[in-house]
Amino acid sequence: MLSVRTHIAAAVAACLLAGAGTAVAAPSHVAGKTGQRSGPTTAVSRFDDGSFEYPTVGTNTFRTIGSGQPIGPWRVTSGAVDLIGAGFWQAAEGDQSVDLNATTAGTVAQTFTTTPGRTYTVTYSLAGNPEGSASLPRTGRALVDGQNFQDFSFDVTGRTRADMGYVTRQFTFVANNGTTTLAFASTVGGSYGPVIDDVRVHACCPDSCCR
Repeated sequence: MLSVRTHIAAAVAACLLAGAGTAVAAPSHVAGKTGQRSGPTTAVSRFDDGSFEYPTVGTNTFRTIGSGQPIGPWRVTSGAVDLIGAGFWQAAEGDQSVDLNATTAGTVAQTFTTTPGRTYTVTYSLAGNPEGSASLPRTGRALVDGQNFQDFSFDVTGRTRADMGYVTRQFTFVANNGTTTLAFASTVGGSYGPVIDDVRVHACCPDSCCR
């Protein structure tokens, strides 16, 4: 009986390995903003801060974060992004969000511990910076360990800061290693990119399947 209880406890712990993120709100673009170094540079033990709540940005403003700089447990790995403060525009969840384009296309990534062979589900909220031309879709991709897992595109026609029109996207992956890197990259040029918020990663339990 003890071994069965131990097995169940281990299964529950595995299910809780990857936690839910928090939410976001996003920016328009202003020159002259600079990034701020903060957060860890190594893998976190569980997926964290999916809503980009740390560091806190001033209300109704945003902060540009350049390549190599952290956003809490995340890191900008190419280009530059805008970390949006509360009130700048509608968030999917929480107070802050990320526009994947500052003055150029950017990429944000987080490395966290995983169990090799286990299936994980990623969900996230997608919108687009409503400023600029609506004729250009805000496009990007989600990557796992550098491999493209999902292309995404968002039409900002009719969208405003007060009505961002977030949609939910989802995909699954099987971890190959003890750590996994999840990244979101813009594939559109200019200063108005896709907006990411409320990123969540969940592990499948042994008796369930992620779909």
